[in-house]
Amino acid sequence: METREYKFADIIADPPVRERWEKVRRYFFLRESTYDMTNRCNIRCEGCYYFNGDKQFAVENRDPAAWKQLLAAEKERGITFVVLAGAEPSLVPELCRICYETIDLGAIATNGIKAIPADIGYKIHISAWGNDQTSLEIRKAKDMLVHQMANYRDDPRAVFVYTFTPVNIDQARQVTRLLADNGHKITFNMFSSPVGYTGPLRHTAETLGHTRDTMSQLLQEYPETVIYSHYNIVAHTHAKGLHDVYGCSYPRMNPSTDIGLGRSFRQYRTDLQWDRDASCCVPDTDCADCRHYAAGSAVVTARMYRHASDPEHFKAWLDYVDTYLAVWVMGYEKGNNLCDYAVKPPEDDL
Repeated sequence: METREYKFADIIADPPVRERWEKVRRYFFLRESTYDMTNRCNIRCEGCYYFNGDKQFAVENRDPAAWKQLLAAEKERGITFVVLAGAEPSLVPELCRICYETIDLGAIATNGIKAIPADIGYKIHISAWGNDQTSLEIRKAKDMLVHQMANYRDDPRAVFVYTFTPVNIDQARQVTRLLADNGHKITFNMFSSPVGYTGPLRHTAETLGHTRDTMSQLLQEYPETVIYSHYNIVAHTHAKGLHDVYGCSYPRMNPSTDIGLGRSFRQYRTDLQWDRDASCCVPDTDCADCRHYAAGSAVVTARMYRHASDPEHFKAWLDYVDTYLAVWVMGYEKGNNLCDYAVKPPEDDL
């Protein structure tokens, strides 16, 4: 059967596709780096990325002047978007504020137990790992959802990030309904094993399939609450990790320094130093098992030309980028998905 070759002009000739393309391309100026704000945390979770590897032992620099100097230098070299993580950024709001005052686009990954001041205008990603019973078992914290929702009620910065593990898949419906009833937004993440992790949270083929079905149902049932797309589901529940399907753009797996993340991305530790060989959005993740939402936000979106081969793949890619921007960028509102069905990744032979 002969395969038609499309010109890009033909693909975007469809008005909804052109409109979405024009909407997302305005944000192609975003250049990301990430920063560990502190090596302290107010909880300790099973399978935590931060407390694996060497970064947890970096000396914590709490000098506001040093942070201001770093962020000014980052802005000078072209960084336009910052991701503040670490152990728990909410414990150092004064440093988060310095980052925001220097580079005003960004996001903060937090457990949500301690509220981040409202004058720090970054997106706030609040981690959820199941219902409160599971959170107590895995995260050693009581009534997490209760505290998280109270801290960020009616806060336009807040997005709950539900991390699917093999033990909490069926709880996602309960959590999504609770968040919907209280006016919150939710997006989805996949537990991706840290290097050497052998615990109960590593996904299997069976749990990937169960997660895929659950995500699809929730996306259909809660369209006003769930910020996701069918192509997000395909990409993040694939039998292969993101690197094997798309090729990771982060320096840790990408030796090129010619263009893109290989040239611009840095992952700073709490001592304000960085190591190119270890730099990715979630350091110390087992790359073969990486399905992390933060990784996909760069890895999948960087593959525009691979998806511009035909209208179906390009619409799926636009849905993914539209989701990424709605989750990560203040003021960006997600549109309706262009694809209401699953589309296999380009060149996927499974």
